[in-house]
Amino acid sequence: MQRHVFTALVMGALGIVSAHADPLTLLPEVFGQTNHQPRTPAYIAPQVEPMPVAAEPESAPAPAPAVRYAAAAPQVNLGGGFIEFLFSGGPLAPPPRPPSAVMARAEPYNVQPEAVSEPATPARAAMDPKYLKQVVSYDGPEKPGTLIIDTPHRFLYLVQANGTAMRYGIGVGRPGFTWAGVKAISAKKEWPDWVPPPEMLQRQPSLPHFMAGGPENPLGARAMYLGSSLYRIHGSNEPWTIGQAVSSGCIRMRNEDVVDLYERVKLGTKVVVI
Repeated sequence: MQRHVFTALVMGALGIVSAHADPLTLLPEVFGQTNHQPRTPAYIAPQVEPMPVAAEPESAPAPAPAVRYAAAAPQVNLGGGFIEFLFSGGPLAPPPRPPSAVMARAEPYNVQPEAVSEPATPARAAMDPKYLKQVVSYDGPEKPGTLIIDTPHRFLYLVQANGTAMRYGIGVGRPGFTWAGVKAISAKKEWPDWVPPPEMLQRQPSLPHFMAGGPENPLGARAMYLGSSLYRIHGSNEPWTIGQAVSSGCIRMRNEDVVDLYERVKLGTKVVVI
């Protein structure tokens, strides 16, 4: 009898407990709360007033990536290519040089070789056109075929039969070397050799004692000798001196003019120098 009463009491107690039991939860209870108070799960964070957020400024363009410059110290050679990229972030760009430095130093392979210029030839005045060969009127006393050398005016005339004369520009003796008189053509030579007379060598010891005929010879393409004197009518490899007083007494002409005169005159032709 007592056993049945004990069992009933136990069962009744269990029924009372189950009536007041809370729903099943897997969350731990907060320490100090009773079964009759609301329980707050431990993982719920307390409510916090939201902080005011400042308005974001208008989006600015993204800054350009910084250019990495090579340091002044020597760079370690990592072998280049992919290995260098892994350890150094890629090849370094050289720092820009100031314009003055760039202008002051020219790379050898950018410099064009300058042309080697020869020493400039001294400026020479062009020959006055009035000294070019031309036909002029002549009414003087000399017979056709006579040569007249007008020293003061730097002209040579070949008298012709029809009241005209062929006039050529000439170079004459410089001051102290002019002369006058009547001579005759005693010899004619093409591309003559040049042998300076002793008097000329004494004045100019640097002159050669002999020079073979040719374009560089100062007697030019033709020479006509005047009697037994040292004077000649000859060509010149310095045509810019025509019309000037530059010789040592000889009469010089342009090479093309002396060739023309050479063909027109004969041995024995009278030459009047005034």
